[in-house]
Amino acid sequence: MKFVEQAPRNLFFTGKGGVGKTSVACATAIALAERGLRVLLVSTDPASNLDEVLETPLGSEPRPVLGVPGLSALNIDPEAAALAYRNRMVDPYRGVLPEAAVRSIEEQLSGACTVEIAAFDEFSKLLGDAAATRDFDHVVFDTAPTGHTLRLLELPAAWSGFLEANVGGTSCLGPLAGLKTQQALYDASRKALVDANRTALVLVSRAEGAALREAERTRRELTALGVERLELVINGIFHATDLTDKIAVSMERRGAAALDAMPAALRVLARTDLPLLPFGLVGLRALRALFADEAPPPASVQTAAASTPTSDARALVQLLPELEEGGRGVIMTMGKGGVGKTTVAVNIAVELARRGHKVHLTTTDPAAHVADALGGSVEGIRVSRIDPEAETRAYSQEVLRTAGADLDTAGRALLEEDLRSPCTEEIAVFRAFARIVDEGEHGFVVIDTAPTGHTLLLLDAAESYHREVLRTAGSAPEDVRRLLPRLRDPAFTKILVVTLPEATPVHEAATLQRDLMRADIRPFAWVINQSLIPLIVTDPVLVQRRANETRFHTEVNALAQRVAIVPWAMPRSAQTRLDLFAAPEKVRPEAAP
Repeated sequence: MKFVEQAPRNLFFTGKGGVGKTSVACATAIALAERGLRVLLVSTDPASNLDEVLETPLGSEPRPVLGVPGLSALNIDPEAAALAYRNRMVDPYRGVLPEAAVRSIEEQLSGACTVEIAAFDEFSKLLGDAAATRDFDHVVFDTAPTGHTLRLLELPAAWSGFLEANVGGTSCLGPLAGLKTQQALYDASRKALVDANRTALVLVSRAEGAALREAERTRRELTALGVERLELVINGIFHATDLTDKIAVSMERRGAAALDAMPAALRVLARTDLPLLPFGLVGLRALRALFADEAPPPASVQTAAASTPTSDARALVQLLPELEEGGRGVIMTMGKGGVGKTTVAVNIAVELARRGHKVHLTTTDPAAHVADALGGSVEGIRVSRIDPEAETRAYSQEVLRTAGADLDTAGRALLEEDLRSPCTEEIAVFRAFARIVDEGEHGFVVIDTAPTGHTLLLLDAAESYHREVLRTAGSAPEDVRRLLPRLRDPAFTKILVVTLPEATPVHEAATLQRDLMRADIRPFAWVINQSLIPLIVTDPVLVQRRANETRFHTEVNALAQRVAIVPWAMPRSAQTRLDLFAAPEKVRPEAAP
């Protein structure tokens, strides 16, 4: 493992949701620690599952990982970081400014943007302040899904530029004096990121077209940021050992085709290939196996095959009559990155169009793969995505045209400064989301949402915005005013929680459902995607993986009102999307080329 043998002080792992960043980051941290080095493993993901993978309760301070001398880990808790950040910004003004002014600052610091910059504040200390990690030889960062990671990495430059340009003294993050005290730390963080002697970024992917395209997009953006040291890990590579198993042969063929089509710029990176293991990567024993020269043999194939796992879940097509009831509304797919939300959303949109409905298919995911998944235009479907740059530009122009219309030159200059704040994007994207949800009054809107952490920030924003609208009735557009009630109306909004039959996706989806229900939003159904249970397999690795799925089907059945199952399938060609509404025998890979 080149990135283990030649690891610099700081290692980042990034990539599309679901490719195994956490598993690879944890296995790397363990391997370094077992070489006698002192290692700190950090998660910057708002939806971190580091505790579960390491089987160790973690907090916001480094805690030793039981069973691995020399290894400590922590989760950056965005909410806790935001609270500490707010206190640090506000406390110096208590008793100095009028109470009304202090409350105004607190209001400015109540948005999701503050949560992000506060989490980045904690991250910066670990990367830019050598004293904060002086007790460790290496710091390994398990980063959030790609879109969030890129925003995080761009912040040192973005905030430095904003602080230099804004001379008005305030921002949506409160008094700039507090921010400027951090500027030296932000600058140090950025310098550490682009220093090849101190930092390497490892792009984690799978042998899948979408994941490799995302890795290439990330490579381009990181290179543009000045990051020099990039390496590539291809995780979960599968080689069939039973060539009579058509599922196994198709899986191997799909992976090989994706690697053959890998973007040229990725091919020149130092690369490590990791195998698909017959078990989930949870626990120290499983994580150590990831880098082993030979994977441990799977449990008895005969024992696993004899279990003949089954599921009571219905086929996805059986949800359609209830989904299309009323002939209008919003259908949203949610879940951990990489579980197949986009595929499920696209298939539902296509099937609704086949049934004669007009459909708007869109995404709030920064990675925005719906057009690729659709594979071309389909009659009856309009495809879009919420483009943060375009929405921010349009929103800024609207504010200047309305709120800035009667301002003098100095006042307009201050307003323009405030609109250059990164927080403006949050408001603009939120308004675009509300506008799209509003279209559900007149037809079907199918929304492929962002990975779980982004989705929760979006819903948090909806809750905060709704409270603000109630306080200042009449100051917000009608679609914004009605957003949260619409999300809570089960006749209007139907949420599908998508998961894979694996520990981390199921448990993160359960957390997502709890958070939704706290906001008085109950999911319509769960979808277990890419399941081997409905299929006949004989390859030893696949037999064991199918047997392991049973307990996760049982967990989902206990959590969900309705459960649909989607068997593992392969497109008939690289350009053909999966048809999840075909009969099960038609999505089995016997028909694959």
